[in-house]
This record gives sequence, C-alpha cells and structure tokens, in this order.
Amino acid sequence: MMKIIDKYIIKKYLSTFFVMFGLFIPIGIMVDFAEKIDKFRENEVPADLILGYYTDFVWYFGSQLYPVFLFLAVIFFTSRLANNTEITAILSSGLSFRRFAKPYFISASVIVLLALFSGMFIVPKSNQNFNEFISEYIKSDSKRNTSRLFKQINENEYIYASSYDPSRKRALNFTLENFDGNVLKHKISATTIRWDDSILRLTNYVKREIIDGEEYVERLTRKDTILDFNIDDLAPLNYVAETLNFFELNRLIKYEKRAGSPLINSHLLVRHKRYTIPLSCFILTLIGLSVSSFKRRGGTGSNLAIGVSLGFLFIFLDKIFSVLVIKSNFSPAIASWGILLIFLMIAVFLLKKAIR
Repeated sequence: MMKIIDKYIIKKYLSTFFVMFGLFIPIGIMVDFAEKIDKFRENEVPADLILGYYTDFVWYFGSQLYPVFLFLAVIFFTSRLANNTEITAILSSGLSFRRFAKPYFISASVIVLLALFSGMFIVPKSNQNFNEFISEYIKSDSKRNTSRLFKQINENEYIYASSYDPSRKRALNFTLENFDGNVLKHKISATTIRWDDSILRLTNYVKREIIDGEEYVERLTRKDTILDFNIDDLAPLNYVAETLNFFELNRLIKYEKRAGSPLINSHLLVRHKRYTIPLSCFILTLIGLSVSSFKRRGGTGSNLAIGVSLGFLFIFLDKIFSVLVIKSNFSPAIASWGILLIFLMIAVFLLKKAIR
C-alpha cells in the first residue's frame, strides 16, 4: 500500500521535474532565437514555420536533456526536505533509507516509461522536422557524406561512386560489381549516373562480363536501366536514424549492416541511447537523493552546485563518447552503456556515504 509520505514525495518529485523542464526549455528557446534571428530574417522564414520549429525544438532538446532536469529537480526538492528536517523526522520514525527511496524510484519509473515511449515513436518525427528546418534555413554545410561512396546493395553486388550531388540526384565515376562467391561475374561503369523519373540514366556506359573464361564488353554512350538500389542510397542523410521510430530504425540497421555503411556505428549509437538515456533517470535519481538527503553547509545552493557539476560531467562524457563513435571505430555499446556504468559507480559510492 502506498503511504501518505510516498504520495507526498511522488507529488514533489513530478511537480518539481515539470517545473524545471518548464523553466529551462523557454530559456533554451530564447537563447536559440537570439542566435538564429539573423538567419530567419535573411531567409525570410515564415512565422508559422518558426513556431513549428520551436515546437520541434522542445521535443528535440527536451529528449536529450530531461535526465539533467530530473537530476536537478531531485536535488532541489530533496535539499529543501533535508533543510526543513523532514528527512530526519521520516528516518527517525523507523523508516529505512531504502524504504524512503521507494517513492523516488516509482516517480522515476513514470518518467522513464514516458521517455521510452516518446523516444521510440514521438520524438523521431520532431527530430526529422527539426533537422530538415536546420538544413534548409540555418546551416549550409552538407548533411550527407557525398564523396568516395561505397555500398553493398545485396548479397552479390557492390556499388561505388567518387561523388554524389543530392540536389541533382547525380553521381560521378559510378561502378557496380557483381560477384558469384569470390568470382567477379560482371562489372558496370559509367562516368555519371542520374535518377531520371523512374529509371537510372548512365553516361559512357561500359559493361564487362566474363562468360566461360572469356570477357565480353558492351559500350554505350547512354543507357537507361533499372538497378537494385535507390540513387539516394549512395549518400543517406547523416541524421536519418534520429528520424525513425523503433521498428524503422531496426530495419535500417539491419540493411546498413548488410550494406557495410560507414554510418552504421552512428545508427547503433542512436538505438543504444534510446534505452540508456531514459534508464539514466534511475541512476541520476539515486545520485541526487544520496547527495541531498542530509544537511550540508551552504544548504540547497551547495547541493545544486554539486548537481550542476555532475550534470555537466554527464553531458560532457556523453558528447565525448558520441564523437569517438562517429569519428572512429569506438564501440557504440561501450559509449552508451559505459556512461551509465561510470555514474552507477558514483551512485553506489554516494549511497553508501549517505546511509552512513
């Protein structure tokens, strides 16, 4: 049965979290607006698109930073309980520290379930709108890797292009190789390949085919044909994984693994984070409770300073590991779950100290 103290703490936990969320997100919107207002004017962005952008902004940044908001919320309201000697009274009544922590984890479970569902099915659509807006109106740098492209399109065929222009749907120095096991059966090359209506148009087409040990060569100035891939598969969007729901992301990862995509680590990192970021709420709740459950010289301000420092450490490590995954062959699993392990060890240390 849930006791009065449980309902009291759950109410404090959830209300303080949503207040923190409601305080920091508008600040983020104002900072972002001040930074981008010149771009909005320069590109004459309609007001309705700007409003839509900031709606997606709330989901995009909220989905990444809510564990830190939750962490600060736990520290803030628990510090106030400690300063008012409410925690001392609760524990003096015979309630164990573990039992006292129960409503904290019930509250964290509510946030985690909401975050898991929204992260799998709601946030991806907002991420798509957010990234498309940024790409169209704010940043001019490429959102794709468009040079030296290589991809396996099925079990037997590999494609290569030296460069790809997404706006014109055209690639240069295209090559397709077809293998039977380890034996090359035929090779198609063209100086350009372009998507035209429902077909692929190859310029300076050359097909070399080996039949019974003899090579046959076909040369055409232009050839219209259909191949087993979409022209945009040459250079998928760098942020495509962020825009897909749970089922779509799993299908993408399965396909990209088979294709040998250079973005596979980035896609795997996105999938891991859809689990680790929500689950971090439990660990950050435990750390926040352990840090702020007893009186400290400096009161709530001192505890919040510790919370902000640990929050920045969490974000810093997350960014560092993410860059390592994207720029090198660092394991996405270690990058995602390793942060949780580090903070779990911090949580266990602080919990033992708090219980003593």
